Parts: sequence; structure tokens; C-alpha cells
Amino acid sequence: MKAMILAAGRGERLRPITDTIPKPLVEVGQIPLLVHHINKLKKAGITDILVNSAHLSEKIVSYLKDGSSFGVNITHSVEGPGGLETAGGIINALSFFEGQDFLVVNGDTFIDADYSQFLVPVKDDICAHLFLTENPKHNQKGDFDLLENGECTKGSMYTFSGAARYQSSAFEGYEVSKLKLSVLFEKWSKEHKMKGQLLKGRWFDVGTIERLEEVNTYYKENCDV
Repeated sequence: MKAMILAAGRGERLRPITDTIPKPLVEVGQIPLLVHHINKLKKAGITDILVNSAHLSEKIVSYLKDGSSFGVNITHSVEGPGGLETAGGIINALSFFEGQDFLVVNGDTFIDADYSQFLVPVKDDICAHLFLTENPKHNQKGDFDLLENGECTKGSMYTFSGAARYQSSAFEGYEVSKLKLSVLFEKWSKEHKMKGQLLKGRWFDVGTIERLEEVNTYYKENCDV
């Protein structure tokens, strides 16, 4: 199984840090967010990883290289200025997955969890299998509802963690352009082609200076042993 780490964001709300450091290379517990993801993917048995980048992409490519120093195989997908947004980045790199379903995680998150839970198979008639979490204080309106049959629909019960399994076929036929996953989520929700489950573990969106401080405090108290 292959995975993609979305790492092309600008990180405006983390400025001035992200003026010189790509957001996914911001450190939690003195370890870059990207490396936390890579280590957990490797532990789950996923070693073929694609990382897309746009803002300060040269620093991400230089830092990760081919992934051999982390015990994985890393392929880079460098996008133009401003990037291609989340779905656009996936479409641009779709050939990497060779028609198979794949895992995507957001590079600007920290997830204290066992990534083997992401190995859940995706049925052929399902476009996406999302991992959801309790609504944090910065997103009380939520993103999705989770029905008893496992169907995931647009709603307010839970927040999307950024981790999901996708079918390659769900992205076929789209031109490479700026496109957000939220647009496809809306479509798949109406078509009843999304499943979901609750993430087992703690999830943090490292989107602001305050949240970065919060996750570093959590890491020091719970992970730095």
C-alpha cells in the first residue's frame, strides 16, 4: 500500500515561522511534523510515500531526499507557486498509486495514534473512507456526520482528521488544476459514496502558533518519554 502526505500549504497563520520553514517541517517535540508521519507510516508497514510540496518546496525535498535515511522510499511531487490545493495535488500525482486505493494524511497535523488503523480496505463502490475526530474548539461546527451504517455525510457531528483512504478511480478523469477535496466530498456525499470511522487516538491541527504550543505541551506530557 502507498501513502501520500499533503505538504504544499503556505501556513499563513503560522507566520513568521513559515516565512522560512515549510509548515510540515515545523517541529513538535523537536521532530518535524513530516517525520512524525513518516515514522508512523513505516511502523504500520507503509514505506512507499509520496510527498507533494509548493511553498519552500526545495527545503522539503532537500530534507527528506529519497527517504532512505528514514527507512522508506519517498517520491516528491513539486507543484508550481501556490500549489494545486488538496484534490489537485492528488490528481497531479495519481499515477504514483498505479490504480490502487491509497492513504492520504495532512502534513500539517500531529496524530498520536497507531497508523495501522488506516489499513482498512475500501470497497470498490466507495470513493473515500474518512477518519473523523471529535470537534476541537476551533471547529465546533464540525465537517461530517457519521451514520449507523458507516456512511459519512456532510454535517456537524465530527471533524475530518485529514487522514483518509481513497480509490484511485475516484480521481480519474479530472484535469490537473487547483481543486479542493471539499468539492469532491460534497459530490461523493450526495452520491452516498463515502464511508467513515472515528480515529483511535489524539489529533491536532497545527494551524496557528497557539495550537503549535498546545501540541508541544501535549507531546512533552504524553509522548516525550
